Amino acid sequence: MVKVGVVGYGVIGQRLADGVARQGDMELVGVADVSPTLSIRALVEKGMPYHFYSALPENDQLLKSAGVPISGSLTDMVEQCDIVLDATSAGIGQKNKELYKKMGKRAIFQGGEKNNVADVFFHGYANYEKGIGQQFLKLTSCNTTGVIRAVDCIDRAVGVEKVAITIIRRVADPGDYHRGLTNALQVDKAPSHQAEDLMTIMPHIDATGILVHTPVTHGHIITVVASPKKKIIKKDLLELFEEHARIRVVRLADGFLGNASLFRYARDLGNPRGDMYEIAAWEEAIVNSGNDIMFAINIPQESVVIPESIDGIRASLSMQTERITGVSETNKYLNMK
Repeated sequence: MVKVGVVGYGVIGQRLADGVARQGDMELVGVADVSPTLSIRALVEKGMPYHFYSALPENDQLLKSAGVPISGSLTDMVEQCDIVLDATSAGIGQKNKELYKKMGKRAIFQGGEKNNVADVFFHGYANYEKGIGQQFLKLTSCNTTGVIRAVDCIDRAVGVEKVAITIIRRVADPGDYHRGLTNALQVDKAPSHQAEDLMTIMPHIDATGILVHTPVTHGHIITVVASPKKKIIKKDLLELFEEHARIRVVRLADGFLGNASLFRYARDLGNPRGDMYEIAAWEEAIVNSGNDIMFAINIPQESVVIPESIDGIRASLSMQTERITGVSETNKYLNMK
């Protein structure tokens, strides 16, 4: 049984902990954080299902005052782990890496860290093999993760020469107050980092993109124009997407009108926090333009990277050395059909 620890129990960290806990061949050693955040307080109120480790000793009394039972220090947790999932704020993971190196442990970092924090910039479906046996992996961002899923799906079927993406980006996660964009859309300079990141993972594809910040919180919507090496029509693309465990095909006609519809549907399914691991592709938004094909996908930014993070564990520890076998194990335990 592989032993995994999660450092940083925030938006991504709490979902990583839940995802690892669902894996039948992994054991969650515990989670580590620095203060009694709302996420930690909720964990306490739920009966503390996970062991908690203090990542900042000078805050131990503050944590105890909030009723947080401390199982030990960050070093204590890392010592017990085969691999660590670092979900701390951008820049903290780079500092934590020194501890992981010193203790001879493997670690996986999230998209906010710089690429040079890791040996491999990793995506479960697109370059699983490159992560096998590597000590440090870094995940792509939520948007990049979702786009690569869709583009990789097409690329493996018919090949892709280039893509152009437009990202309609939510401005902050639900519950965040640090960004105040309202009644406005804000355009970033092109190309977006997601297009550049896609080319890092899939260097054989020419990618460019534009990003627009929008004053919403429940998910991004991305449009993709793909130029396949062999023409593919709507019917064919639908079949590819429907066969993919991490892509959910939805229909406007069924009431899936946008990001809010998908968030509500995930809650109605009883998914914790309204999470959805799959990206969603709208059937009615798939169109051909000459040899190109255009489609739109929804990215549930809080949870979309969880499957690929778990793929990273499997690759780094060589639990499965074939891509399809590795991602299929992750999908099985996360109940992704």
